[in-house]
Amino acid sequence: MSNAPLLPRLAADPLRAALLDAPAVLIHGPRQCGKSTLAQAVGEPLGYAYLTFDDDAVRRSALADPIGFADRLPGRCILDAIQRVPDLFRTLKRVIDRDRTAGRFVLAGSTNILLLPELADSLAGRLEIIRLHPLAQVEQRRTTTSFLSQLFDGTMPTSSQPRLGDHLAELIVAGGYPAALQRGSAARRARWYRDYVQAIVDRDVRELAQIRALDAVPRLLSLAAGQTARLLKVSDLAAPFQVSRPTIRDYVTLLARVFLLEELPPWHSNRLSRLIKTPKLHLGDTGVACALLGVTADDLRADRPLLGQLLETFVVQELRRLASATDSALTFHHFRDRDGVEVDLVIERGARAIAAIEVKAAATVSEADFRGLRKLQNAVGTEFRCGVVLYDGEHALSFGDRLYAVPLSALWTS
Repeated sequence: MSNAPLLPRLAADPLRAALLDAPAVLIHGPRQCGKSTLAQAVGEPLGYAYLTFDDDAVRRSALADPIGFADRLPGRCILDAIQRVPDLFRTLKRVIDRDRTAGRFVLAGSTNILLLPELADSLAGRLEIIRLHPLAQVEQRRTTTSFLSQLFDGTMPTSSQPRLGDHLAELIVAGGYPAALQRGSAARRARWYRDYVQAIVDRDVRELAQIRALDAVPRLLSLAAGQTARLLKVSDLAAPFQVSRPTIRDYVTLLARVFLLEELPPWHSNRLSRLIKTPKLHLGDTGVACALLGVTADDLRADRPLLGQLLETFVVQELRRLASATDSALTFHHFRDRDGVEVDLVIERGARAIAAIEVKAAATVSEADFRGLRKLQNAVGTEFRCGVVLYDGEHALSFGDRLYAVPLSALWTS
């Protein structure tokens, strides 16, 4: 491992807890988000050996004789880049069934196996999955926040924070990938992100699917970056290409499998009618999105609509990253009806608790900004815990029963 000081990762404690009772734990997330570093930082002090299938010799051995390879593994082992040997999942199932010792394997992979049912099913009941994201702001700053717990407690403290102002655009453009953040300038970070996307297309996408027009994938991803935080409209994404809509839909799913894109499903309830049932599209990281679009922080400050889109994606991803450290089962949705009433993010905790967030790039908040939150609150009744408008202002303010305007920096400050 690198001798550089390790940033604290929100997923470290959930990983340690999982190793106490799960036979295998999978850390999955995009390439270069820190999976290998986390696995080794947690596993090596506990005596875990480390093997990576990015090593051609190791991969060839596993492919040639998966049963023999698995039988020869040490008692505790980290298996990195597991997506490169998918057939090994079934072999590991046999090994685990023979010896269900807790913490036997730590697996790390950059393909979302939840979107590959045949792999997910092979280790059902044997495998705990931990999602690792690019760095959250609390990880970058080594700070803490109680935002999510306060959100579901319904008691946002009324306090003041400095405005982010021009710095907001810089945070969005910087993104969260550790290697990119180590670059000395915004231009160098953007170059890293562009090279990163091309490397994933040339390697992971090529391995996952036989795509004839592989050069269309980066172009599709750039087009998707311009559509981030909008409803997923496959027809709009397909328009510039000489391929069918179903093919473009398959490409979107493929890019979700390597964590470059994700779909935010619509929230639904039988207590509300005329709901839009289309998912929203979000890039996995705003640094990647800005690099693909070729926009700088100055460009964002001059283009308020684009700033608003990318800020919404930034907030969605920050909250997903914070959620990775919680014990609660949180699910993320968006809400929109056919009258145009919407809420950017609806978070469900279990089956009986709902919180909702609207995102604004402005420094002021009005009563009208709570329209969607109030409609959702009235619809779900006692299940509604809190509604927040996150905005670039200074003050946390109450706007009624469990409705608050809160500065964006509450996502990374106590």
